[in-house]
Amino acid sequence: MAPAVFLALVTPICGWVIFTDLKYMKIRNAAVLALIAVFALAGPLVLPWQEWLWRWSHLAVVLAVGVVLHLIAHFGAGDAKFAAAAAPFIAASPEGIRLAVLLLAAFTLAGFAMHRMARALPALRRLSPDWVSWTRPDFPLGIALAATLWSWLALAMIS
Repeated sequence: MAPAVFLALVTPICGWVIFTDLKYMKIRNAAVLALIAVFALAGPLVLPWQEWLWRWSHLAVVLAVGVVLHLIAHFGAGDAKFAAAAAPFIAASPEGIRLAVLLLAAFTLAGFAMHRMARALPALRRLSPDWVSWTRPDFPLGIALAATLWSWLALAMIS
């Protein structure tokens, strides 16, 4: 039941993150806080208490890794914060982590390829001429991060 509840609640946030990262190359702090609020408020209702508490450590670990990547590898601060806020939704089992990493890799590669193809098409660029991601050399990773969270929850729901 937890994945279904989480999926319903995070879907609009994931859409918001994808849109703002494409348009502005920014993941808003409000989106990160909304994701944390969903876990904070819905988590205790759908997860066992001990598991809910333990999953908060996922946020801290992923945030620490994200800060280091931001400092040394040009990883976006918004990407680091969103990944950290998404981490508690992912089960800490070896299978859960493996699936999340696989999904992130697949969505990063596919998202990068699709974004580069889309921005090469003048007709698509005319539909959204003010999108910052069309002209920036870096990739809006929020696409892959949000798709990973959403897909992980959808797969967890049906399995």
